[in-house]
Amino acid sequence: MRFTLFPLTVSLAASLAACSFDTLVGHINPYRIDIRQGNHVDKIMLAQLKPGMTREQVRFVLGSPLVADVFRTDRWDYVYRFSPGRGEVRQHVISVFFSEDRFDHIEGELADDGEGMEETRSRVIEVPAPVKD
Repeated sequence: MRFTLFPLTVSLAASLAACSFDTLVGHINPYRIDIRQGNHVDKIMLAQLKPGMTREQVRFVLGSPLVADVFRTDRWDYVYRFSPGRGEVRQHVISVFFSEDRFDHIEGELADDGEGMEETRSRVIEVPAPVKD
């Protein structure tokens, strides 16, 4: 009787250990970081674009494009991908079109205000006006 219970006890202990190991592995790293990739383009940046701007001016405002196709030189794509630690991955693409090397128009979708930028901090510095004598 003693030997017949031993395999049953060992298999039961192994099953319980496997279940607790899976639970333990899930709790080893409960924190997952947010991953931001690409160019984050917001409304303030787009408001600075004016028709007729040069490529250099557009690059100054929006940054270098993530995708600049060598076969379609009249289009730059700004791709922004946000992978939160938990939740769904979001991706937004802004396409900037040029006509005769001048900014023409934009197509695409903006990320919601503050989306993926919860930890962004800005500091406002007030400069006092010069005192007139």
